[in-house]
Amino acid sequence: MGAKDVIVTGGAGYIGSHTCKALAAAGYNPVTYDNLSLGNRWAVRWGPLEIGDIRDRARLAEVFRHYRPVGVLHFAALALVGESVLAPARYYDMNVHGAQCVFDTARFFDVGAVVFSSTCAVYGVPARLPITEDTPQVPINPYGASKLMAERLLRDYETAYGLRHVALRYFNAAGADPGGEIGERREVETHLIPLAVEACLGLGPALKILGADHPTADGTAVRDYIHVTDLAEAHAAGLALLLRGEGSEVLNLGTGRGVSVREVIAAIELAVGQPVPIVAAPRREGDPPCLVADATRAQKLLGPELVMRSNLGSIIDTALRWRRDNRLSAR
Repeated sequence: MGAKDVIVTGGAGYIGSHTCKALAAAGYNPVTYDNLSLGNRWAVRWGPLEIGDIRDRARLAEVFRHYRPVGVLHFAALALVGESVLAPARYYDMNVHGAQCVFDTARFFDVGAVVFSSTCAVYGVPARLPITEDTPQVPINPYGASKLMAERLLRDYETAYGLRHVALRYFNAAGADPGGEIGERREVETHLIPLAVEACLGLGPALKILGADHPTADGTAVRDYIHVTDLAEAHAAGLALLLRGEGSEVLNLGTGRGVSVREVIAAIELAVGQPVPIVAAPRREGDPPCLVADATRAQKLLGPELVMRSNLGSIIDTALRWRRDNRLSAR
């Protein structure tokens, strides 16, 4: 309908909703397309909500026909590493078949710009760090494999149909909107920082440390944490890149700094002033010990301010404020 309408699949989710806010600030009208199975209705605040499943081609076509978007940002996916090992069929159905439905609809309606939410899980266990975009992609779980297959779809669709895209392989999204309007909230939480915050504030059970025998300095897994608002603005910048007529890109989004689980816990304890209750638990199947990005290419193309908020202090401060200020339960 509008000259700057953008379809955002999964726009009611954690990263999708933050990206909708960033898109609105950049002058777009983000149209959230979500089945609300994992997303939150209250998080859709910067544009209309269209309810539908990404595998429903007829519903997708109806929404695309109505809005005639200039671009598509595709977030909708299943994203739990451990679950993907136990239920690979669900992951390939949603993350590959679902992605194909979205990409097919985009090309049918002559949408030439797709920004794809990919993941560092495509790299598996890298032989060296930091991870560049040229690091061999050898995923060790169905989640990472399904995302890599969707990336391959995009490459083949560009060759055959001219569908230009930016695939963003991001590392660990964390934190909450600095303005306090949205944040991370799920019925079943799996991410380290919100779980540790809830444990520290007495709002949830003791934090499970999933493996203390990793080949890392303190035995716990090391990850590269990027603030969700930086991540959101990178998606908007990726869309702008395509709409300017630039070519397709595959980009890492991270900070280049690795932080262990124990270091995250210590930072939360310092911020709150009390200990995080912890219990030991086995390693999660399919989890690499250490993932750290080289995001040089992304910062060159999308802007050097890409990780301006992505220090651990800012991430934890915004996550703490969001959890203290919000007791949201309605979906």
